[in-house]
Amino acid sequence: MAEKTKGFKTQIGGQALIEGVMMRGPEVQAMAVRLPNGEIDVEQKPLKPAKWYKKTPFIRGPFNFVSSMVEGYKCLSRSADKSMQGIEEEPSKFEKWLTDKLGDKLMAIIMVIASILGVGMALALFIWLPALITKGISLILPLSDFLKTCIEGIIKIAIFIAYIGLTALMRDIRRTYEYHGAEHKTIACYEAGDELTVENVKKHCRFHPRCGTSFMFLVLFISIIVFSVFRVPWDNIALRVLIKLCVLPVIVSIAYELIKIAGRYDNIFTKIISAPGLWIQRLTTREPDAGQIECAIAAFIPCIPKEKGADKW
Repeated sequence: MAEKTKGFKTQIGGQALIEGVMMRGPEVQAMAVRLPNGEIDVEQKPLKPAKWYKKTPFIRGPFNFVSSMVEGYKCLSRSADKSMQGIEEEPSKFEKWLTDKLGDKLMAIIMVIASILGVGMALALFIWLPALITKGISLILPLSDFLKTCIEGIIKIAIFIAYIGLTALMRDIRRTYEYHGAEHKTIACYEAGDELTVENVKKHCRFHPRCGTSFMFLVLFISIIVFSVFRVPWDNIALRVLIKLCVLPVIVSIAYELIKIAGRYDNIFTKIISAPGLWIQRLTTREPDAGQIECAIAAFIPCIPKEKGADKW
């Protein structure tokens, strides 16, 4: 690890979990969770080679995005179970009834319902509500379609930042953001060629251009540009939402390729496209403590390929 030269970019990436971190390399995915007894539980699994549609530029974006969301949610759910391991709580009558009726299928059903509700809330917050507010403003002020699209985009970004800022006030979410910082700092330490120790990781920056936060900002920003060029009708909000959903895979594809470029190169262009996302990471990452860094390192080490340089971005 210490032999890496400065400027090495790894394809190993990760995600903050409940009291832990998940890392994903070219061959292995690992998650490390701090158990209630203080120990770190490390769980890893081999990864299958990526299919052609997950490797082809401008096609791979939506597939990898959906795959990451699904796998990330599974790890998040698993980490929540692990972090509560050994902590006994008396289930409510409703919980007992659900367990009796559904048995082992209960958790799978809960995950499906939670996913549907999450997607529904995201669509309402970031597609339906901005369009509705913008149309309301246009009834008061005469606006061109271009201005409407810009205002709609600004509202989306404002909602996104406000949502992140408000969730950061919650203690549990704040701890997750600290693990997010540990994840970034560990990757930065490895890319710098430093040995993966708590003290070395602490020295590095908690902001990283190849972050999900930066990706989400790019999706919102690119949608403003795309819908400024390709006009979508404003007279029917439902139709507008439907069209935007159909175009979303194209926007995700562009954002994905840009985040790939930002993670690989360090020049004026990548600094410009990375700057807003890095700024927002001031909200989605926090400085981690030593224990959180230990979790990040424990998740990262199994993902390092045996063949030197096989993880090059």
